[in-house]
Amino acid sequence: MPSTTESTRELLLSRIRDVADYPKPGVVFKDITPLLADPVAFTALTDALAELCVRHGATKIVGLEARGFILAAPVAIRAGIGFVPVRKAGKLPGATLAQAYELEYGSAEIEIHAEDLVPEDRIMVIDDVLATGGTAEATLDLVERAGGTVTGFTVLLELGFLGGRERLAQRPVHALLTV
Repeated sequence: MPSTTESTRELLLSRIRDVADYPKPGVVFKDITPLLADPVAFTALTDALAELCVRHGATKIVGLEARGFILAAPVAIRAGIGFVPVRKAGKLPGATLAQAYELEYGSAEIEIHAEDLVPEDRIMVIDDVLATGGTAEATLDLVERAGGTVTGFTVLLELGFLGGRERLAQRPVHALLTV
């Protein structure tokens, strides 16, 4: 658990809006756009994530498309380290490595540039939410195949009731907030 203060946790949580029945009936979507629109909250989030990256010795940050990009890029700048995107298949030019994974209703594939990670890299993967863990697991596998060493998978919000953390096995998971 990051050393995020209780007041920071309260600030972040107060800026996450619940949207009932989105994207389908019965689902409560956790909307982070109010947090992103609040410069105090967004700065507090960026600082907390950057501190965690520095503490774990990350040399690069990998962000997941698309909301993971929004969080990871300013964290990389704040921490003074590189940012590497993981994108949906077919979105990156040049040589890529791909990782397929299963979704609730089908499958998907993500990619990373083959040359963006080297064996010396210590990678902190950042995303907005950890739910069932499918995308997270695929990303961690992809980072390791690309040559990086995972120092952690870090999210703003973990939906603990969906069990995503268990799917990530022995890899370190850091969540600023858990519901």
